[in-house]
Order: sequence, then structure tokens, then C-alpha cells
Amino acid sequence: MSRPTLKAVFGENPSSRFRDICSRILVFCNSRSLRDGICVHSPVIKLGFEDDLYLSNNLLCLYSKCRGLEQARQFFDEMPHRDVVSWTGLLSAYVKSGNHQKALQFLYSMLMSGQTPNEYTLSSVLRSCCALEEFDLGSCIHTYIVKNGMESNPILGSNLIDLYSKCGYREEACNILMHMENSDAIAWTTMISSFLEERKWNLALHLYLRMVEAKVPPNEFTFVKLLAASRFLGLKYGMLIHAHLTMWGTQLSLILKTALVHMYSRFHKMEDAIKVFSLTPDCDAFLWTTIISGFVQSSKVREAIEAFLLMEVSGVTANNFTYSSLLTACSSILSLELGQQLHSRVILVGLDEDVSAGNALIDMYMKCSCTVENAFQVFRCIYSPNVISWTTLIAGLAAHNHIRESFQFFLEMQKAGVEPNSFTLSSILGACGTAEYPTHAMQLHGFIVKSKADHDISVGNALVDAYAGLELFDDAWGVISTMDHRDTITYTTLATRMNHAGHHGMALKVIRHMVKEDVVMDEFSLACFLSASAGMNEMISGRQLHCCSVKSGLGRWISVSNALIDLYAKCQCMKDAHKAFEEMPEPNTVSWNGLIGGLVSRGNISPAFSMFEDMRLSGVKPDSVTLLLVLSACSHGGLVDLGLEYFHSVKEAYGIAPELLHYNCLVNLLGQAGRLDEARDMIENMPLKQYAMIYKTLLSACRVHKNVPLGEEMARKGMELDPFDHTFYLLLAKLYDASGKSDLGDGTLQMMRDLRSFPRLNQRVSFAGEKFNMQM
Repeated sequence: MSRPTLKAVFGENPSSRFRDICSRILVFCNSRSLRDGICVHSPVIKLGFEDDLYLSNNLLCLYSKCRGLEQARQFFDEMPHRDVVSWTGLLSAYVKSGNHQKALQFLYSMLMSGQTPNEYTLSSVLRSCCALEEFDLGSCIHTYIVKNGMESNPILGSNLIDLYSKCGYREEACNILMHMENSDAIAWTTMISSFLEERKWNLALHLYLRMVEAKVPPNEFTFVKLLAASRFLGLKYGMLIHAHLTMWGTQLSLILKTALVHMYSRFHKMEDAIKVFSLTPDCDAFLWTTIISGFVQSSKVREAIEAFLLMEVSGVTANNFTYSSLLTACSSILSLELGQQLHSRVILVGLDEDVSAGNALIDMYMKCSCTVENAFQVFRCIYSPNVISWTTLIAGLAAHNHIRESFQFFLEMQKAGVEPNSFTLSSILGACGTAEYPTHAMQLHGFIVKSKADHDISVGNALVDAYAGLELFDDAWGVISTMDHRDTITYTTLATRMNHAGHHGMALKVIRHMVKEDVVMDEFSLACFLSASAGMNEMISGRQLHCCSVKSGLGRWISVSNALIDLYAKCQCMKDAHKAFEEMPEPNTVSWNGLIGGLVSRGNISPAFSMFEDMRLSGVKPDSVTLLLVLSACSHGGLVDLGLEYFHSVKEAYGIAPELLHYNCLVNLLGQAGRLDEARDMIENMPLKQYAMIYKTLLSACRVHKNVPLGEEMARKGMELDPFDHTFYLLLAKLYDASGKSDLGDGTLQMMRDLRSFPRLNQRVSFAGEKFNMQM
């Protein structure tokens, strides 16, 4: 059987017919099946159609899309004939791939070949000029456009507006827009977007109104840009834009629907977000992730998980950002179990090397786990860790008190060629501001100065905090003097550290510097200065700060009110403390503790108990500080049984884990009442590590009640924990003296003096005839 001829298959003119079929195939493949289209190249050559410019241009487009620019350039160089479409096609491919410098070089080659660029060529070139901020070349092209009468072209107009805006010539960009004869939504949206990027909200809104007046219908991208501004302008603005797009009858495309859902989610209006989500059946991974992220930001973790499951049921595959949002939710509720389940899913879908999902996993393990091994393993799996990966790991190690390791990873980060950002430096500085690592802070300071990162105010503030935490206040002031800008955080950080170190007078002097530099106090700084006044029992400065809180309106902040209560209670002005308390709309646990503490310190035991009961009745949950205050009140009043009752009832009712101070207070309470054996049993049975302090408390009680055997036992156990604490010798000597054994008392004091002279000697100490070894 003979093969059919071309004439039989393609008709009277087979060449023309075949060319037409190849053209159709190439057009179809250009939009749907790129790799299949390349197969047409071989028969085109075999049948001698390589000279056909139309086919060649279509093939050039295919090569640039699916084989890369190098093979496309090779095909272009082998083309026997080229026209403006050929040159523009390859130039456009360079622009789309981000090779803007090569695109401009290719333009020069095109001009040298004698080809005249058309509006599509110029549009691509203007995009490269905009990306590279090549304003001089862009303005030359603008001149060329005007000379050739193409200024009415809306595409070129939009490109020119974008160029002038990005290069800082927004007034000129506006003039171009206003003089365009055929301005369209793209041109107006480009200009609006430019104003929004510069955070010039009023100008952007004004331009939108001018657009409406010019009867240019906004498109979906206009509204997408305007909705993005609602983050700064508020919910009402976003809802107004929503009303406008409904009024214009703008089709709710997927990108516009996602922008609307994102706007409502940002303001925690999840019901409205869900309504918009349900308006059309169109959805993708980005839209679902926006919904999930909205639930996470609204602290609705259960709803976020439910949305994730619905997403899977609907057949939409979750991406790395979806898992990142869900893992962020795990971090917020400290759920290690849920985080581990999500981690297994991340591995199953092959995202274990993804940097976004990996960063979220590191953060989750650092916050939810008591160890750092899992976070470290995740970090090592990430294909290319970025600055966020390193920073999350370093900050997590610091939070787990692995200071040395965090510093080592900071050095390893630099060796890997990843530059630390301000958050990296702030995190590690916060870890180094302890007495164990003073040299680390200084080394970091040197690195910060060399890398010029000290110009960042957050890094400067972290440096101030590190030096102040080391009580190197002169160095902290030195950092402040070199900072370009100082804010409230700068001075509040310093004053807070001074307060913790007991330098309350120094903390109050910080106010002068703030006033001199017009740095306005906020609620945190004001509360800090009130605490400094309370620490000094300084009523004059305290009342002045109280007046400041009233004038500035900061008195409504609960931290300021609590500081006022603390100030007046410590200065024994209980009427003013009560007044400050009563003016609070919703006192919290700290508020009640301040008032109860003030009453206890003045010996007002009955009112303190009454206040505690009022606190419980009001529904405010007591904490460990409240329990300590109540026990102190019982100790002041000698109410042993009531103290024990409160200890057990409050601990069980509110789930308070007793600390050493609580047990020490109980031991003191029992010891004062002469119930020494009960006190000893409490020490032996308490579920805490034993400290020397609690033995001193019972030893003091033994002196009061002249119980020598128990006192000697407490002294021995305490010295085993802290051999160089001379207080045990003094208390024991006083016990001997009070019990009529002054010779043993003198001997004990002599041993203390010998200990001071020869602290490393092994000594044999004898208490009432009992001998034991004490290793020095």
C-alpha cells in the first residue's frame, strides 16, 4: 500500500496548508503546551519553512518560555530574517526574567541593526528603566515617544507614570496622567499605587476621586491596591472601598476576593471574611491560607484547623505559607503535640526543606518544647537557611538560656555569608546582658559599630539594655550619646534596669534627659518612674508624676494605676492608695496585691484579710505573690493555723505552685510559735530543692526557743549547702549564748574568724560534743 502524498492530505496547495497548520499549532502551544510546540521546529526545517518569519517568531516565543533565554538567544542568532517582532520578543523575554541590564544592551543592538522599535518594544524597555531606576535613558525614550506621536498610547503612558514615580518625580508623573488623552484604569492605578507605596494616603484617595470624576471605571487591580491601604487607614476605609467596588459592579475575581478577605481578616472580622469567601466558588491555596491566617491572628486556633481540613476536603493543596500560619498558631498556644502533627504533614508533602515552613517549625519547637534538639534538626534540614532561619534559631537558644551556643551560631551565621539583621542583633544582645557574658556584649558592640548597624534604633536600644543589665551604666549612657535617635524605649529600658539594680535616684534623673530631648513618656516609662519614686519613698516626685499621668491621660493605663497604688502604699499613704485603686475600672491581680501588701506592711492585718476575701469574691485570681502576702500577714499576727489553712486552700483552689519563699514564710510562722518539729518536717517534705536560707530561718527560731540539738542540726545542713556563709556561725553562737553555753558560743565565733583567715582549710567542727567534717 503506497503512502498518501502531501497533495492528497493537504489539498492543492500543501505548503500553504501545512504552514497554516504549523502556525495554529504554535499559537495553541504558546498558551497551553509549551514543550509540545518545540516539536514543530523539526518539520518546519525539513520542509524548508525556516525562512518563514511568522513561524520563526512563534518558535522564538516558545523557546524563550520553555527552554530558557540562552537557547532562545541561540535560535534568534540563527534566524535568517528578523523584524521588530523578533527583536521585541527576545527583549521582552529578558525583561520578564529580570535580566534588565541585558534587555537594555539588547536594545542598543536592535538600534544598531537599523530596526525601529514599536510601542511594545518601548514598553518593555521602560519597564527595565523603571527596575534599574535608569531615569536618564527613560526620559530619552519619553522624548522619542513624543516625537513619534505615541504619547496617547495608554500602555506607554502607564509605563512612563511608573518610571517617573519610582524615580521620585511624582509631580511629573501626575502631569503625564492628566495630559493623557486616552488614559485608562491601568494608568490611574499605577499612579494611585505610587502614592500608596509612599504612604501618601490622602493623595491616593484624592486621585481615586479624580479618576471617578474623569469617568474612568476602576478595575479589580485599582481596588486591590486601595484595599491594601486599609491596613493603615482602618476598617471603615476598607468597608467603603468594598461598597465602591460593589457600586461599580466590578467582577469579584479571585485576586480581588482574596484582597477583601485579607482586609476583613486583618481586622479580625472573620464573619465578614467568610461571607466574602462564599460569594463565588473560585478559590486557591492563597485564598484558603488568607482565611486560615485570619483565624490564627484572631486567636481562633480551632477554627483555623477546621478551615485547613475543609481546604483539604475541597481538593486544594496547602502550600508552605499555609503550614507556616498553622505552626504560628501552635506557637501561640504552646501546643507541641499539634505542632508535631503538622510537622509530619510538612514532611509528607515534601516541604521539610522549605525555608518558610522550616522557619515556622523552628519557632514552634523553640517556644513549645523544653529542649532545642528538634529545632536544631529542622534547621539542618532547610535547604538554604535565610536570615530569619538563623535569627529564629539564635533567639530560641537565647530564650532557653543556651547563651554560649547562641553566640556560636551567630558566628557560624556570618561564616555562612548571611548578614544578621536588627532583630538578630537585638535577640543576641538580650541574651548577653547578664553577668556571665560581659565580654560577649562588648564583642557584639564592636561588630555593630563596624557593620554600622548602630544607626538602627532597635539595635541601639538593645545595646543600652545589655550594658544596663550588666550594671555598666556609664557604657549604656555612652551608647545613648552616639545614637542618631532616641525614643521612649531607649530611656525606659535604662531606667528599668536602674530600678532593678536599686539605683532609684539615677532612674529618676533619666526624666531630665527625656524632657530635654522632647521624648514623650508612655505608660511603661511613667510606671517605671513611679516605681523608682516608690523605691525611694519619695512622695514629692511621686505626686508630680501622678499629676503628669492625669494631664497626659496615661492614668487610664492599668500599669500606671498599679504603680500609683504601689507608690502610695510604700509611702504609707493608704487613703491615696485606696483612691487610686477605686478609680480603676477593672483592677487586676497586681492591683489587689499592691493594696494588700501596703496594709500588711503597716500591720493592718484584719483589713488585709478582708481585702483578700474581697479579691476572691470579685473573681480576680490570686497568684503566688498574693499567697506570700497572706502568709506574711499571718506571720505578723502570729496566726499559725490560719496561715497553714490559707496555704493549703489557696494552693489547691487556684493551682498555685508554692515556691521557696512560701515555705520559708511557713517555717518562720511555725518557728515563732515554737512548733519546731513541724517546721523541720515541712523542710524535709517540701517538693523543692533545699536552700541554705530556709535553714537559717529555723535556726533563728531555735535560738528564740533555746532548742540546741535542732539548731545544731539546722546549722550543719545549712553549712553543707553553703560552707562559707558566716551567718550560720553567728546564729549558732547566739543560740549557745542564749542557752547558757557561752564557751561553745565563743568557740563557734573563733571558728568563724579562723574561716575568714583560712577559707580553704578542712576543719573539724564540734557542736555540743558532736563532730562532723566540713569540706572547704
